[in-house]
Amino acid sequence: MTHDVYDVVVVGGGPAGATAAADLARKGRKVALLDRAGRIKPCGGAIPPKLVEEFAIPPSLMVAQVHGARIVAPSNRRVDMPIEGGYVGMVDREEFDEWLRQRAAVNGADRIEGAYTAYTRDDTGCAVVHYQSRGGEAATLRTRAVIGADGANSAVARTAVPKAGKAPFVFAYHEIVEIDPKRQSADAYDPKRCDIYYQARYSPDFYCWVFPHGDTASIGTGSAIKGFALRDAVSQLREMTGLDAVRTIRKEGAPIPLKPLKRWDNGRDTVLAGDAAGVVAPASGEGIYYAMTGGRLAADAVEAFLETGDARALATARKRFMKARGRVFWVLAIMQHFWYRSDARRERFVSMCADKDVQRITWEAYMNKRMVRSKPMAHVRIFFKDLAHLFGLVPP
Repeated sequence: MTHDVYDVVVVGGGPAGATAAADLARKGRKVALLDRAGRIKPCGGAIPPKLVEEFAIPPSLMVAQVHGARIVAPSNRRVDMPIEGGYVGMVDREEFDEWLRQRAAVNGADRIEGAYTAYTRDDTGCAVVHYQSRGGEAATLRTRAVIGADGANSAVARTAVPKAGKAPFVFAYHEIVEIDPKRQSADAYDPKRCDIYYQARYSPDFYCWVFPHGDTASIGTGSAIKGFALRDAVSQLREMTGLDAVRTIRKEGAPIPLKPLKRWDNGRDTVLAGDAAGVVAPASGEGIYYAMTGGRLAADAVEAFLETGDARALATARKRFMKARGRVFWVLAIMQHFWYRSDARRERFVSMCADKDVQRITWEAYMNKRMVRSKPMAHVRIFFKDLAHLFGLVPP
């Protein structure tokens, strides 16, 4: 069923857009979910238990559960970080995103396949979303509100929220490959372990990864340096890990923003969510949980706007996100800026990851999505250890 005027058109069917569409449709709103088919974001696919709980994700969507990480320093020193009493879930974005879109449709959203092209208003002041259908025809949707969840290079942000600003980007690229765990070296690849490499040859300013996905794996890298050969780096990483001979299923690349935009709404009828709002965590590049959180907050803001007619409600999405997550993003941005700047600093960073206090607090914060405050002495110990590494008072 289609409507003459929708309550909201959600542009983009990734985790942010699909979550927003499902929430609003569940509340009885007339929702259109406009999505360009066939687009899969390059992503390691890691999700914390908090996401599974908060967004009612069925365990069957997880293609693997990881129980630790291996961090590899520039010197090839390896540090294992086991997870005590928890896990990191792994999903395949092709399957995971489609399930979220289907859930939105089950809740009552109209799924429309097409590519967003423009944003205008009609004679009554109603917002009009222009798009190109799969068949190439130009079409429009009239709506009271718009949620732009169309990725890092958001066309909605450019056309409807001109004061949003710009975020710094890391350009990410990965390859999904077929895996037979029985034939892979247990040292080079473990189906229950994420491997993260802090080595300039694979990424001069970020990191690269090998993440298990059950019968497949994601092998990728990222860098903010234009011209860095991402594909070559992944090829070299595959060769080094013995994954160069396995079948490649698909290849994907895209920019990933690492700072929330300064504004998410246009003060009238449009709000941004997910990558379009810049909510990918610095240092880690984690995006799925924050995208879905941003999508839910955008849905809440639009619901309040539709209920009251007060466009100031749209700004609450960013305010609520930054109040809850702003400090975490600030800390992670400082970490990335300082520790990723050279191999010498990355070597010390990996050395810090060997500390049991660091491991425990890192995993607790990741799995539960909150700053860990229950162990003040552990924080004090980490603070002084950080200073020792910072000033070179201990060997890397």
